Amino acid sequence: MNLRITTSVAALSLCLCTTLPAHADEGMWTLYNLPQAVYNQMKAEGLLMPYSALYEGKQALKDCVVNFSGYCSGVVVSPDGLVFTNHHCGFEAIRSHSTVEHDYMLNGFVAKSYDEELPNENMFVSFMKKQEDITPRVIADGLETMSAEHRGHYLDSLQNYLTDSVKRIDSTLHVDIDAFYEGNRYYATTYQDFTDLRLVFTVPKSMGKFGGETDNWMWPRQTCDFSVFRIYAGKDNRPAPYSKDNVPYHPESWARVSMDGYQEGSYAMTVGYPGSTSRYLSSYGIRERRDAINAPRVQVRGIKQDIMSRHMRASEAVRIKYDSKFAQSANYWKNSIGMNKCIDSIGLIAQKQAYEARIRQWQDATGYLKGKLDFNAMKRLYAKRFEALKSYTLFTETFYRTSEFSTRAFKLNRMEVHGTKEQPKKNYIQFKDNSSEWDAALDKEVFAALLKNYREQVEAKYLPEFYKTIDKQFGGSYTGYVDYLYKKSFLLSSKPIYINRSSYKKDPGVEYGLDLLGVLSDLRTDLESCSDSIDEQEKYLCDAKIRMEENLPHYSDANFTMRLSYGQVGGFLLGGQPSGYYTDAASIVEKMNRGNEIVDYKAEPIMHQLLSANEYGPYQDKRTGKLQLCFLTNNDITGGNSGSPMFDGNGHLIGLAFDGNWDSLSSDINFDTRLARCIGVDIRYVLFMMDRWGHAERLLKEIGVKQ
Repeated sequence: MNLRITTSVAALSLCLCTTLPAHADEGMWTLYNLPQAVYNQMKAEGLLMPYSALYEGKQALKDCVVNFSGYCSGVVVSPDGLVFTNHHCGFEAIRSHSTVEHDYMLNGFVAKSYDEELPNENMFVSFMKKQEDITPRVIADGLETMSAEHRGHYLDSLQNYLTDSVKRIDSTLHVDIDAFYEGNRYYATTYQDFTDLRLVFTVPKSMGKFGGETDNWMWPRQTCDFSVFRIYAGKDNRPAPYSKDNVPYHPESWARVSMDGYQEGSYAMTVGYPGSTSRYLSSYGIRERRDAINAPRVQVRGIKQDIMSRHMRASEAVRIKYDSKFAQSANYWKNSIGMNKCIDSIGLIAQKQAYEARIRQWQDATGYLKGKLDFNAMKRLYAKRFEALKSYTLFTETFYRTSEFSTRAFKLNRMEVHGTKEQPKKNYIQFKDNSSEWDAALDKEVFAALLKNYREQVEAKYLPEFYKTIDKQFGGSYTGYVDYLYKKSFLLSSKPIYINRSSYKKDPGVEYGLDLLGVLSDLRTDLESCSDSIDEQEKYLCDAKIRMEENLPHYSDANFTMRLSYGQVGGFLLGGQPSGYYTDAASIVEKMNRGNEIVDYKAEPIMHQLLSANEYGPYQDKRTGKLQLCFLTNNDITGGNSGSPMFDGNGHLIGLAFDGNWDSLSSDINFDTRLARCIGVDIRYVLFMMDRWGHAERLLKEIGVKQ
């Protein structure tokens, strides 16, 4: 057994049983092995639940929290399987059901009965049933001595074996294996997926996305960022594919909503599926993130979004098609801008360098990982990878999911082939007719603009061969080349494409796709030449940090597995002034009155009326007498946490997390306890809109809310 791993695992186990650091609000903790010291601190700050009520009990809190379709979080809120998540998490489902005649994105949607609830393709919720540390097992199997490729095959095989084992007990279960602590530990998690998920309720986009890109990642916020879905199951209450005969799922556990609210300093806790953080990342990795990933992403998406927004403003039909695409692009465009600003403003790279100097001194004194952790080698490896990674970012931002033509060109080699071996000349592939999902004029303009930009940004060796065609046959005209592709290629057709005919390889779209794959192969080769070595150095760095600080607990970086974060309700200093910790109805009306100046603040007259009311019934706060809309906590949050339930000390639902503040945008790599905040929508605001706008009495009764 490798001594380094043996010592590392021991150090990790030791550090989780020691005293907490002063700032307990940082951390994304796994529930199944929540350290006693962490739990004690949670109780000291206001948690009133026994540990069994978090993870182990019959109605444990973990059992009402779901992975929402692999990109968000959600929470079950009724005995009949209602799920709350964010509006932006349900955005694509809402958009996909929208037409010019029935625009649910613009006008909202309320199902008045089970029969009106709308099914969705390719959506699911996943419940975590169990988690365990399998590090000793994989070490015993020799994982640490395997090549990266062999390691991947081994972990896939073990995951399949464990899945087969649990399926013999329950056919609806499966197991995922994930790396923790930069690959120093491995956990196996058992899940149960439900794939019949139906849209039940959404407010109009004016409220669900109130503030739009103007307010995104900003405080104060008034966004009513929620949507409601329902889980359906077979008549045996087990997961089943969509069927009109399915019935609402009856969970063992669901969250109870609280009408009591919160005040500054109140205990607050989120449970959800944070996507990815890199807080163990070296200073070299942070510089690479800033300059080779974030900066080129911002540059390319800025060009694309300018064109998209112009076309969307000109046509309602185009807006419906691209609302979700634009929102997805803009979210991490702005995130990347903010992260880079934070990296520079707080001098994060210099901070990391100083910390790494401490680790070097400690390593020299102890000899720990001598001959393995090598900062000079790490510096050389990152320098060697820089241009290839920057070009790879430009490549993916230019050609992946930016135009329908490029998307289809990449799909060619992965499509199902129809036909028989006996008649190979009749074998064909076929694209579905998705013309209702994209607009040709927008698509072509974006395509041409990004082709031009890519050439201006990358080294010549990463230019696909078709750039020579653009020069020779089209006089350097990108628009001319794009027009030619759209006119001459069969890629945009929904008719059968016969792959064994001579015309197939001569098609300009096929040639275009092959040229892209050639460059992609070159980029991957250049990246792979040092990426495994970089990952190994980062793994050693994480190991050294944990061992050097073995008197402190350490949580693993987020990896879209269930995590708990805890802290308090409270604001921060915004421009040198207290930010306040909640917003109220008066503040949104003030913004709505500026709707003619700022389009993101426009709202329907009924929304002005509802939020200008003299009273808000049971939904107004008992202490302030106001309808409180959004609030701040110092809970740890990142992408994937969207839709995470926010609980009080009793485990009752007080809100849904939907964003972080501008000052938290470097939190993926560095958590600043002074400035980083989680923004949530108050559950009473959610219920108010369901009641006063949606008149959803049947849903409120189901949730257990007295109107």
